[in-house]
Amino acid sequence: MVSGVPVPVGWAGKRVLVTGATGFIGRRLTRQLVEADAQTWTTGLPGEHPPPGVEAHLPLDARDGDAVRAIVAEAAPQVVFHLAAAGVTAPGIDPALALAVNVGGALHLLEVLRERGIGRIVLVGTCHEYGAREMVEGGNRTDCYDPFNAYAASKVAAWAFGRMYWRMYGLPVIIVRPFQVYGPGQLSRTLVPAAIRAALAGEDFPMTPGQQQRDFIYVDDVVDGMLAAAAAPHLDGESLDLGTGQARAILRVVERIWAMTDAQGKILAGRLPYRTGAVMRLVADADRAAHLTGWRARVGLEEGLKRTIEMIRFSDD
Repeated sequence: MVSGVPVPVGWAGKRVLVTGATGFIGRRLTRQLVEADAQTWTTGLPGEHPPPGVEAHLPLDARDGDAVRAIVAEAAPQVVFHLAAAGVTAPGIDPALALAVNVGGALHLLEVLRERGIGRIVLVGTCHEYGAREMVEGGNRTDCYDPFNAYAASKVAAWAFGRMYWRMYGLPVIIVRPFQVYGPGQLSRTLVPAAIRAALAGEDFPMTPGQQQRDFIYVDDVVDGMLAAAAAPHLDGESLDLGTGQARAILRVVERIWAMTDAQGKILAGRLPYRTGAVMRLVADADRAAHLTGWRARVGLEEGLKRTIEMIRFSDD
C-alpha cells in the first residue's frame, strides 16, 4: 500500500511495461503495480533506479526504435503505460527534442506493439494540450486542442498518432491527461514543493499574480485513475481527464500552504510575470472519467497538502 492507497485488484501475474518509471508519477505507478503482484518491467534514463520489486529495469532513449523493440520483446507486456517524455517540467524545451522524444518515442512504441498482441496501451498526455481555448464541459473535447508550448504540442501529436493506430490497426490505445499533479516526491522546483520548502524555511516566495485556475490532483489519485483507465472495458481510442473537476487559483493554494505551516516569510504575488501564452483556466472533466471508469479522485486538497508538507518536513530534517 502506497501512502494509504489500497492495492489495486486484478493485476496479479499480469505482464506490464512502464516507460518513464523513474519519474514522479511513474515511480508511484510502478510501486502500486509491484504491490499488486504484477510482473512489471520498467524503463528510465541511464543511472536512474526504479522502485524495488520490478522484473527488470532497462535504460531507454525513446528515440532509439531498435531499443524500444528489444525492450518490448523482453517484457512481452499485456499492458503498457507510456510515461517517458522530455519537457514535463521544462516549458522551454527545444521543439525538435520534444518532437523526437515525445512523438518519435510514442510512434516507435505504437509500431512495435502493432505487431504483437496487447491488451491495453495507456499513453500519458497533459492537460496543457487543451491550451487557452474554451473547453467544453461534459463531453469529448477533441476539438479544443490549443497547446502553448512545445511539450504540449508534442503531446497533441502523440495523441493523434495513438488515435490513428487505433483507427487503422485496432490497437487498444487510450490517452489519459493528468491535470495539476502534486504530492511527495515531486521535483522541488515545481509549484507545490517549492512553496512548501519556502514556507518551512521562513523564506519569501516570489511568484506570478497567481490568478491561474488549476485542477490540483494528488499523485496517488492520478495513479488510481491510470489503473482504472487501463482496466476499464470498451475504452479503446478514448481520451480521459485525470483531475478532481474543481478549479483553484494558484495564489489561494500557496496561501493555504502558508496557513498550514505558520510560515513567516512573505508571499510575493506579482513579483514574477505570467509566462507568455499562459493559460488562465484548466479544469478536468471529472464526471466523464467517472462515467467511463468508475474512478474519482479521493484525496482532497487539504489532505493532499498535509501529506506533502509532512513528507517534505521529514525528508528535509
